[in-house]
Amino acid sequence: MANNIKVLVVDDSAVVRKIFKEQLNRQKGITVIDTAPDPYVARDKIIKLNPDVITLDIEMPRMDGITFLKKLMKYYPLPVIIVSSLTAKGSKLAMEALSMGALEVISKPSAAYSVGDMSVQLAEKIRAVHGVKLKKQTVVNRLSASIAKPSLALAETTNKIIAIGASTGGTEAIKKVVTAMPHNSPGMVVVQHMPPKFTTSFAERLNELCQVTVKEARNGDTVTNGIVLIAPGNYHMLLKRSGARYYVAVKTGPLVHYQRPAVDILFRSVARYAGANALGILLTGMGKDGAQGLLEMKKAGAVTIAQDEASSVVYGMPKEARQIGAVDYVEDILNIADRTCLVLQKMFMTKA
Repeated sequence: MANNIKVLVVDDSAVVRKIFKEQLNRQKGITVIDTAPDPYVARDKIIKLNPDVITLDIEMPRMDGITFLKKLMKYYPLPVIIVSSLTAKGSKLAMEALSMGALEVISKPSAAYSVGDMSVQLAEKIRAVHGVKLKKQTVVNRLSASIAKPSLALAETTNKIIAIGASTGGTEAIKKVVTAMPHNSPGMVVVQHMPPKFTTSFAERLNELCQVTVKEARNGDTVTNGIVLIAPGNYHMLLKRSGARYYVAVKTGPLVHYQRPAVDILFRSVARYAGANALGILLTGMGKDGAQGLLEMKKAGAVTIAQDEASSVVYGMPKEARQIGAVDYVEDILNIADRTCLVLQKMFMTKA
């Protein structure tokens, strides 16, 4: 018990606080040391109890979660997991919270997620963010940040596919890569571990910042130049091909590595249908999802890139991929877009 991860639950709902405390205390290695109904009470308990991880609702009385998060990250940065309802407003606020320093997002129990499923997933996220070191006064509102200009242009982008996978810390990592890609980039397919509805807001947020068009994927959507398709929460996404046309299949199925969508599902389909015409990118995240799929992509002739340890929030998935020999290039997150463009240029020159 002494070595358990200490969690503080901050939520204005007494029912939610009770459920989270009961369910998380059943999870191995986790102890809910206390709960708080609002940020003012949470502030005092943080100072007194020094929790390792905080779960934070973002729609609360007296002070909303976004305002509290700004103050927390400025003066007393801690790993924060956002817990929100499955509403358009809640998912947009969650995306804003992630841009301000929160590390993960999860939905409250609903028809989409049972209490049992939620507690297992929340426990996994708590373990993922535990120990992540955050610095004071490093949080900025990146929603208003200018779009990074790509250092390389692509002269040709025919029949290539870029596949990207990420988990913890991935929303900001994906943003850094995709916003730096030129408007005529090859079609991109992206899996970010995230609940339903939140992926919709994530895609909308990226679309506002990017030169390419970003949208949440629908079954049958064509993957073409200048288009980025984000796998919808609670659905797997696979790449398919009909003649010269690439498209995606969006479907249900069993969890893979406790995830749906799963990166491995996407990467394996890319290996099968795109082969050497693809480029795979595996970013920050806990666990092994995507590592085996990236290896299959490499064996099929694709070029593969993994985020380095220094720039990863959680160095799990990229590390596993490196250990099994699935990675051609290891790059800082700020260099991945440039490396991608260089690789694509080489692919086009080889084709010519």
